[in-house]
Amino acid sequence: MQDLISSFIHYLAVEKGLARNTTSSYQLDLNQYRVFCHSQQLDPLGEGRGAVMAYLLKLKKDGRAPATVSRHLAALKSFYRFLVQEGIIFNDPTANLESPRLAQRLPRVLTTEEVDRLLAQPRTSSATGLRDKAMLELLYATGLRVSELVSLDLADVNLEHGFVRCFGKGSKERIIPLGSVAAFYVSEYLARARVKLTRGTSTPALFVNQQGSRLTRQGFWKIIKKYARQGRINKVITPHVLRHSFATHLLENGADLRSVQELLGHADIATTQIYTHLTRTRLREIYDRTHPRAQVDR
Repeated sequence: MQDLISSFIHYLAVEKGLARNTTSSYQLDLNQYRVFCHSQQLDPLGEGRGAVMAYLLKLKKDGRAPATVSRHLAALKSFYRFLVQEGIIFNDPTANLESPRLAQRLPRVLTTEEVDRLLAQPRTSSATGLRDKAMLELLYATGLRVSELVSLDLADVNLEHGFVRCFGKGSKERIIPLGSVAAFYVSEYLARARVKLTRGTSTPALFVNQQGSRLTRQGFWKIIKKYARQGRINKVITPHVLRHSFATHLLENGADLRSVQELLGHADIATTQIYTHLTRTRLREIYDRTHPRAQVDR
């Protein structure tokens, strides 16, 4: 089965164009399924339905969250569809299997005041501080994923015309407008800081670490957490929180859903609609807190 999983991962990467993080996640989940089948002496091809059901039951008994079970089932569904497509098996054992219902969790966002506080933390007098300021401003201005941010090359930013080009999930290209504040700090970083960090070495990467190499996702996570602590923001802060805040603040200020979908690079507008629930919840909170007769006891 290991060879079949390898062929499937190759298919996802080469033919479907999925990102490395996505294919790695599929590979990890399917390898866990393979190990389980081997330990239980189950044939994942010959008795696929029974093997899948036993595996899902094991995940539930282990106390795995519905979202985790759903993710594993999605990986199995894709894998078995691939096997049918390739003529390796004739019937899909995951057909008609439904994922467990997931409670809809609203994304965490920062208020505009908290965003201002976070973005005010880097000290732009140092090369790393100016780089950090440029990154945070760019992230909030564009709603990029952290993987998209650290993958940016110099050629992907057009400061003259004010846009950023990035390649999102499935290597889909999108062009995102760049606000004047973010454009200013990126320009300052390029003029004053980047050359100090690269120390004359040649790299296409826009944002680099102190060794002159491309900054990693893990490196940026540490940076944003540091500034959240400095700004005394008492919320769990991740790079994705700025992406959620970007989308939410756009909708709160009148942007239409289709435009936000395009800016975020969502393939399905249903993914973007979660932010409308968030803005409605926030409006309700504001109304209850500010209207003089919202909370009057009768």
